Amino acid sequence: MDIRPASEHSHPWGGAATPYEELGGEERVRELADAFYDIVDESSPVLRAMLPLDLSVSRQKLFEFLSGWMGGPGLYWERHGHPRLRMRHARFPIDDHAADEWSRCMDVALERIGADQAVRAYLAEELSKAAQSLRNLASPDPLI
Repeated sequence: MDIRPASEHSHPWGGAATPYEELGGEERVRELADAFYDIVDESSPVLRAMLPLDLSVSRQKLFEFLSGWMGGPGLYWERHGHPRLRMRHARFPIDDHAADEWSRCMDVALERIGADQAVRAYLAEELSKAAQSLRNLASPDPLI
C-alpha cells in the first residue's frame, strides 16, 4: 500500500514513467524544440549568432535529441549516432554567459508550452547541467 500523499510524485518530474511521457510525448517535445528556437530567434543574439539562418535542421535535431534524452524514442541516436555533445559544440564559443543564456531560453520555452511545474523544474535543472558541461571558454573575471 502506498502511503505517500496523493500530491507527491513518484519521480522528480512527476508521475509518468519518463519525462518524455510527463511532458506529453512527441507532439509536446516538438513544441518545446520549436519554442526554444523561437525564443533564441526573438531574444538571444548570443545564441542566434552561433546558428545557421535556416533553423529547420537545428529544430529537428533538438527535437530528436530531446526525445531520446527524455526517455522517448531514440531518434537522434538512430539517425546521427551518439550525440557527442562536447565534440559537436566545440566549434562554438561557449562561456558561462552563453550556457546561462541557453538555459534561460529553454526555461522560457518550457514555460511557453505550459509544462507542468514538476517536469519543468526537473528538465530546466538537468538541461542547465548539460549546457554548463559544454563550456569551452573561461568567463572573464569580474574583479579584473
